[in-house]
Amino acid sequence: MRNYIRYCLYLIVLIGYCSAYAGSYDDFFDAIRRDEAPVVRGLLKRGFDPNTVNPQGEHGLILALRERSLNVVDALLESPLTRVEVRTAQDESPLMLAALRGHFDLCKTLIARDADVNKPGWTALHYAATGGHIAIIRLLLDNHAYIDAAAPNGSTPLMMASKYGTDEAVRLLLDAGADPALKNALGLTAIDFANQVQRDDIVQIIAAAVRAQRAKGTW
Repeated sequence: MRNYIRYCLYLIVLIGYCSAYAGSYDDFFDAIRRDEAPVVRGLLKRGFDPNTVNPQGEHGLILALRERSLNVVDALLESPLTRVEVRTAQDESPLMLAALRGHFDLCKTLIARDADVNKPGWTALHYAATGGHIAIIRLLLDNHAYIDAAAPNGSTPLMMASKYGTDEAVRLLLDAGADPALKNALGLTAIDFANQVQRDDIVQIIAAAVRAQRAKGTW
């Protein structure tokens, strides 16, 4: 009888815990969608795991970035338990998403938390170049981002800047040593990327850089 009573007590505690966790779980993801940082801070203070994933396997930090819930992002990064090296199903990192959307201070924070600047495949520099975010491009290069990183299809940050970014982003990458002669898996160069969208100004910028690279004193 004593063991039975003990078992019942354990079961009651377990049911209560599971119910409380289920409530916290829902509250956590609702707070992310609503950008309610105080709710997230309260949950974390009570021991809720900041790395909890939703039924689709998506991490809270990723979701907060996707939802542009930047107050919640700050709350999550206040916790030393929050992992910054998590990925989306498309292999995007929090640093990549922050770089694409131009969140400079957030990129600094993530790098300070040891976010991988040079992850294999698409990188934060590709994304910053796509968005034409000059300060973030400089920040990544200052933190040893590989300037000619090749995406799975061989595209480089310069190629992305040439098609989607800005003139200033293209100039910055070229001045920092990006190679305009590289080709992706389809045999396209940065000039080809610019030509695809009739960006004649960028074509001229890259062409001038190519001419400047030619060995002096030769014909």
